[in-house]
Amino acid sequence: MKKLMSLAILLLAFSVQAQDELTSQLYETYEDYKESSIGERRIKHADIQPLIQKFKANPKFEVQKVGESIQGRDLHLISIGSGDSDIFLWSQMHGNEPTATQAIFDILNFLDAPEFKAEKQEILSNLKLHFLPMLNPDGAEVFTRRNALGIDINRDALRLQSPEGQTLKRLRDSLDADFGFNLHDQSTYYNAERTEKPATISYLATAYNYEKDINEVRANAMKVIVYMNKIIQNYAPGQVGRYSDDFEPRAFGDNIAKWGTSLILIESGGFPGDPEKQEIRKLNYVSILSALYTIANESFKSISTEDYEKIPRNDRKLFDLKIENVTYELLGDDYILDLGVFNNEVDLEGHNQFYYQSSVADQGDLSTYYAYKTFDAQGYKIVAPKMAKVEQIGDAMDLLKDGIAFVKTEKPEKSEFIHLPLIMVNKDFELKSFRMEPGINPTFFLEKDEKLTHAIINGFLIDLSKPLNQQNIGNGLITGQ
Repeated sequence: MKKLMSLAILLLAFSVQAQDELTSQLYETYEDYKESSIGERRIKHADIQPLIQKFKANPKFEVQKVGESIQGRDLHLISIGSGDSDIFLWSQMHGNEPTATQAIFDILNFLDAPEFKAEKQEILSNLKLHFLPMLNPDGAEVFTRRNALGIDINRDALRLQSPEGQTLKRLRDSLDADFGFNLHDQSTYYNAERTEKPATISYLATAYNYEKDINEVRANAMKVIVYMNKIIQNYAPGQVGRYSDDFEPRAFGDNIAKWGTSLILIESGGFPGDPEKQEIRKLNYVSILSALYTIANESFKSISTEDYEKIPRNDRKLFDLKIENVTYELLGDDYILDLGVFNNEVDLEGHNQFYYQSSVADQGDLSTYYAYKTFDAQGYKIVAPKMAKVEQIGDAMDLLKDGIAFVKTEKPEKSEFIHLPLIMVNKDFELKSFRMEPGINPTFFLEKDEKLTHAIINGFLIDLSKPLNQQNIGNGLITGQ
C-alpha cells in the first residue's frame, strides 16, 4: 500500500511539473498566436467576422450561427475537439468587457497551430470546446455594458427577454457542459483585499443558492480556479482576487451552476501601464488554456478546495493617482489632506477611441486606500492654477512652470481634448475661485519651499523638472464652461 501511495505521489508531482512547464511555454510563445487584428479594447462585431469566417473555412472547427442580437447581428458558436466532456466558454455579455473576446481568438489560433501537438491532443481528445465570443455585439458597438434593450444580459437568466439571453440559455441546455467559463472585465479600481495590488484577474466559483453551499459541481470549479491562481501568481504575483460569491438569482452564472455546470467566472481588472489590457489578455490566454489542460487530464481533482478560500477577496480601494499628506489652505487655515483621483474614460464619437476627463474621487484620510501611482506630498502645498491669454502655444512646460494651466484662445479646437497638459478655454471663460472638493476636475499645482514643483493637469501628475515627453501626461481638455 505504501509503495502504491508513493507511486501516486510521484506521478502527481510529475504531472504538476509538466503542467508548470507547459504554462511557462504558453506565456513565452504567446506572441506567436496573438490575433493582431484586434489589438485595442473597443472592438466591434465587424472586427471579428473575418476571424469567424476563417475558422468556418477550417475543417478542424465547426462554426454555426446560433442566434442574433436585437439589432440583427449574428451570434456564432465555434467548436473543436472530439472528447466526451463539453466545455462552454462565452465572452462579452457586457459590451464594454472585451478582454476575453480577444483572448478567445488567441486560443483558437493556438488550437489551430502545429506546435504543442501532445498537449493539444490531450485537450482535444478528452474535451469538446465550444466558444461563443461577443454575446452582446450591440453593446460592443457603442462600448456599453447593456444591450440594445437597455438591460443587463447577465440579469436575464430567468425572464429571458433578450434574444442574446435566450441564445445563451438554449446553448447551455443543449450542451449541458461539464464546465462553463463566464468571461468578463471588472473595474480597474478593484484590488486584492488589504493590499496595494490591483485585482488583475479575479475568479469565482459561482454559488448556486443563498446558503453558498459547496457540492461536487461547485467544488470542481474551485479546484480549477486554485490551479489557475497558481499559474497567474508566476506573472502577476499578489494580483489575483476572489469575486464576491453572493448569490444573484437572476444571473446566468449562478443559474448555470444551479443547473449542474461547474461555473468559473473570470474577471479582467487592471494592470499597471496596461490601459488596453493586452497583458491581461495574455494572462487570460495562459490561464484558460492551463485550465483546459488540467480538466482534460483530470489532475485538478487532487487539488484541495481549502486553497480556494486563501485567495484574497476583491476589494475596491484603488485610485489612479493618490496624493498623500498635502497641505491645503482654506479660509486662512492649513489642513492636511489625501486626494484620490480617477482618470475617467470618455468615448469619442464612433466609440473607437477615448479621452480622459478626470475627477477627484475622494479626499481626507485615505490611508486605507491605494493607487496605481502614489505621491507623498508631505511638505508640499496646493496652489490654485492661473489663466493666461496665449496667441500661439509653444512649449507647454513654459506655461506650467509659471503656474498657468488654463489657456484662453479665440477659437478652441472643435474637440473636447488636446494632446497637451493644458485646459484650453474660450475668450469668455472666467476662472472661478479654486476650491478642492470631490467631483472637481483635478487641475492645480504643488509648491514646496515657495517653488512650483509639480502640476496636476486633468488628474495627471507632471514633474516640472522633467521633459514632458518622458512622462505620462494624459490629455488636456477644451472647455467653454
